[in-house]
Amino acid sequence: MSHTPQIKIPATYMRGGTSKGVFFRLQDLPESCQVPGAARDALLLRVIGSPDPYGKQIDGMGGATSSTSKTVILAKSRRPDHDVDYLFGQVSIDTAFVDWSGNCGNLSAAVGSFAIASGLVDADRLPQNGLATVRIWQANIGKTIIAHVPITDGAVQETGDFELDGVTFPAAEVQLEFLDPADEGEGEGGSSMFPTGNLVDDLDVPGVGTLKATLINAGIPTIFVNAEAIGYTGTELQEAINGDPKALAMFETIRAHGALRMGLIKDISEAATRQHTPKVAFVAPPTDYVASSGKPVAASEIDLCVRALSMGKLHHAMMGTAAVAIGTAAAIPGTLVNLAAGGGERTAVRFGHPSGTLRVGAEAKQVDGNWTVTKAIMSRSARVIMEGWVRVPGDAF
Repeated sequence: MSHTPQIKIPATYMRGGTSKGVFFRLQDLPESCQVPGAARDALLLRVIGSPDPYGKQIDGMGGATSSTSKTVILAKSRRPDHDVDYLFGQVSIDTAFVDWSGNCGNLSAAVGSFAIASGLVDADRLPQNGLATVRIWQANIGKTIIAHVPITDGAVQETGDFELDGVTFPAAEVQLEFLDPADEGEGEGGSSMFPTGNLVDDLDVPGVGTLKATLINAGIPTIFVNAEAIGYTGTELQEAINGDPKALAMFETIRAHGALRMGLIKDISEAATRQHTPKVAFVAPPTDYVASSGKPVAASEIDLCVRALSMGKLHHAMMGTAAVAIGTAAAIPGTLVNLAAGGGERTAVRFGHPSGTLRVGAEAKQVDGNWTVTKAIMSRSARVIMEGWVRVPGDAF
């Protein structure tokens, strides 16, 4: 009986922020997978263990959540003044689909570390001790990210005392700067950051009603609505949303109609094939609650509460790219995020999410009537969990 042997591909399994993913160097992929296309998608699906009708990804590296069904491909950058090109693939769990439409802000925290350890950053740019500045080209959205990676005795420092809510153990702090994070929108008009030209829109959602919404392209396209308008407090944990099929259907309807209004899709039916973007989130004024770890979060510690959905489920913490959108929107007076935080001008915001709190800063200014953001800043951490080879059947791609 004939059979197809497995092949080995060099790979590293890393945590970045509150996500995990399989990291590859472009040069290590099979030749047919070194270019975009069906072969590459098929390979990554098999690596992660999708599509899995059981929703568990038992036969792959995925962890059966949007936070752990991720892949990254890195290459030495061809762009001037950049060190590494970073391509992110969000792998669907139950369908044969890899979404390349956006970035992963959490895994961005691991890109610099992996690039240094993999020889993708020129040695003369690395200190023996101190912070290495890694200039990352985020290929999905065409943006620059600067990672400040700690180096000790010539090697990436991964351990430390920086604590990140949503991650069990402390690690070394990695500061990220998302430069000019507003995406180039394709919406009705106005600035690229606000594709409709409005800070707040009336979004008609069939079966839900007309919702006030801030539609923003910064970090990742995001639809913000008020928690109270959809029957929530903004202090909900995962089970309150993810165990409610009607709620999930409502959020997907909001997401689809928001995507249409933002110009990201041309027909509602296209939303199903664009799962990674846009995100949908709901905001509320600061309120006391207990995080998923059992840790109390006091209203006095935060500026507002935010809950966000990723790949159709409430995120256990906060997506890094959505945090950029939160920080950006908070810095612009009049958005729903800014109003939930008390209004006015601000350069940083600390928000409550299901796992605890997160601080993000943003520098916003108005030019010729349009808002621009020069950078958003946040701290994450990253760690190599396992490295070696990942195996897949030779006929998987």
